[in-house]
Amino acid sequence: MTRTHAGTRTLPVFPLSPDPVRADVSGDAVLRDVLAARHVATAAGRADGPRVAIITLGCDKNTVDSERMLAALVGQGAHITPEVDDADVVIVNTCGFIQEAKEQSIETILEACEAKERGSLAAVVAVGCLVERHGAELAAEIPEVDLLLGLTDLPRLLPELRSRGYLPEPDAHVPLMERPLRILSTTTPHTSYLKISEGCDHTCAFCAIPLMRGLHRSQPVEELVREAAGLGAAGVKELNIVSQDTTWYGRDLRRHDPRAPLLPDLLRALLAGTDVPWYRLFYMYPSGITREMVELLASEPRILRYLDVPIQHGSDRILKRMRRPERQATIRERVGWLREAVPGLTLRTTVIVGFPGETDADFREMLDLLDEIGFDRVGAFAYSLEEGTRAAELDGQVDPAEARDRLEELSEAQRAISFERNASLVGSTTLALVDERVDEDGEYVAVARTPAQALDVDGVTHLRGPADVDPGDIVEVHIVDALDYDLVAELRTT
Repeated sequence: MTRTHAGTRTLPVFPLSPDPVRADVSGDAVLRDVLAARHVATAAGRADGPRVAIITLGCDKNTVDSERMLAALVGQGAHITPEVDDADVVIVNTCGFIQEAKEQSIETILEACEAKERGSLAAVVAVGCLVERHGAELAAEIPEVDLLLGLTDLPRLLPELRSRGYLPEPDAHVPLMERPLRILSTTTPHTSYLKISEGCDHTCAFCAIPLMRGLHRSQPVEELVREAAGLGAAGVKELNIVSQDTTWYGRDLRRHDPRAPLLPDLLRALLAGTDVPWYRLFYMYPSGITREMVELLASEPRILRYLDVPIQHGSDRILKRMRRPERQATIRERVGWLREAVPGLTLRTTVIVGFPGETDADFREMLDLLDEIGFDRVGAFAYSLEEGTRAAELDGQVDPAEARDRLEELSEAQRAISFERNASLVGSTTLALVDERVDEDGEYVAVARTPAQALDVDGVTHLRGPADVDPGDIVEVHIVDALDYDLVAELRTT
């Protein structure tokens, strides 16, 4: 492994402990959760406490982990700053999912180390997925890092920082009543994530997640409802339900208690125990979608008519090589259930092109299935070989140039589908969640998203009309124009 790129040497794989990682935050749970801060820039422990910045890389699950770390640090007297140059300590929450993510993580760590050499930082800490898998080599290759903690070691973060003098002693902690559960760290604090479980029981050949995060562990319903209620009290209007396989929620608990709650039970508890107006479901494996789940989606308006359903491929032969839990027949069946029961449902999926052994015929079969089903959104990625996975040992590795060509062809085909879907919405009226105001001298006054548009992964809706809207407002809009991925709408006035 070089100092600028990961993966140039075979790296060891470290197993995860089956125990879940939990933030070191205590106190009166209900009051603490309601005090969740709206944004990282507003969060401070003691005025004279150490200044800490966290850089989060990778997925939305990492975002949740970082927000819990931020809250734990504030609870121990730290002052949280969004600016690295203003920090005493910078924590890089790394991603190790694919090669590109590893490289980005290492480059970010190196940039932080360079800032420390310039004298603007006292310490650099690297945590998370990449450290879990490759901590020993990172320590050898980048000795400037002051502390490396994998996922299983995260409970040591606070005592390790305190032992190095970067946190106040215990008697200087922030009072229990002032400690948040999470500190929202995105630029859209009206939208957040609820991670309902950790790890994954599936054995997909391409995926390294179980090597980093272990087997599936569901978070207790009461803890999730408390967390969601706190986020709602902090102003969150849209809560994205995330995990590795959201449909798997509760199945680990059922091994010990046949009456343990499953995903529909959790969702009903969230609806009853919070006033969050929008819930959005991600990572819903087709094979795990039940009739009960479909009926709940159809009957509960606060669960958005939007579903992220990753299929990863459309050829049964490749799905088998991938060790995926479903085939074409299951995908068609579940989509049929959903579209019959939930009119106007937006379906998103993800696929991988260039998986080992994928022929042109396999690729065409996937294109045909995508065309037949007509997913509204498709996230497509070229296969990335990850050491330690079963796919890394498969024969028939596809030439990267061929994979890129297939990716481009698929993207162009989906662009046409997306535009057709958007064009069909012109003239309709819908709700939209405002994400940001824009320059009032321009054509648009705000950027928003309809229930059919998820943050960061889908298009947006550009709003015209009166400028009296603010981020976090849910407004009624009239769709007046369509672009490839975005919409143009006018604010409805009464």
